[in-house]
Amino acid sequence: MLFPVYWMVNASLQPGGGALGTSWFPTHPDFSGYRTAIEEQGTNLLTSLIIAVGSVIFSLIIATPAAYALAQFKIRGTNLVLFGILISQMIPGIVVANALYSAYNDLGILNTYGGLILADSSAGIPFAILIMRAYMTTIPKPIIEAARVDGAGHFRAFFYVVIPISRNALITGALFTFLFTWSDFLFALTLTTGNDVQPVTLGIFQYIGAHVQDWSSVMATAVLASLPALVLLVLAQKFIAAGATGGAVK
Repeated sequence: MLFPVYWMVNASLQPGGGALGTSWFPTHPDFSGYRTAIEEQGTNLLTSLIIAVGSVIFSLIIATPAAYALAQFKIRGTNLVLFGILISQMIPGIVVANALYSAYNDLGILNTYGGLILADSSAGIPFAILIMRAYMTTIPKPIIEAARVDGAGHFRAFFYVVIPISRNALITGALFTFLFTWSDFLFALTLTTGNDVQPVTLGIFQYIGAHVQDWSSVMATAVLASLPALVLLVLAQKFIAAGATGGAVK
């Protein structure tokens, strides 16, 4: 499973040429591929970062209060809402992308950061709601009731009590939303028709056709695109373990 990852790094450090003709080890590492990748794909990496961060912020703004309401309030039809959220995860992405293309074309938001943020959030919001709702069901009601007795309203109790307690779930939802958005290719391919707003996944796709003889640059771009996800997973692994399993026993 890890060999393709190793080969990607190995090929990125080769002087250039075909990926199949390289040696098994980079005995003489050459970083020119990374220099070319940064020069030609740096803008696309920045675009992906802006879209991913924007999608995380938008998804959490929508998903956090929704998860809290579904977990703590006695709302009629909660199970039906949760079932609808699960069903939404089963809809093929190409169906959503084609529908969004027609809507975006009418609204004039093709090739925009906001359009891609909104589209990628359609995958992040349902997952974040399910993760955070499961965690928030474990919050003891007396804690929230104590805040209400002290004079805090619903919103104040939510911001100053529930959100700090739910830190692990928030980080888990944010991280997975970031990963969904960072690795998105379908929405980027469908909802962009030019080079003004081009995430790195689409950049790599077009980069292969333009630089098929220079695999070191292509692989260097792939390595750079993998680093943010790797770093975030390493830094947040303990929060993910706590947030993903929160509510499982209950």
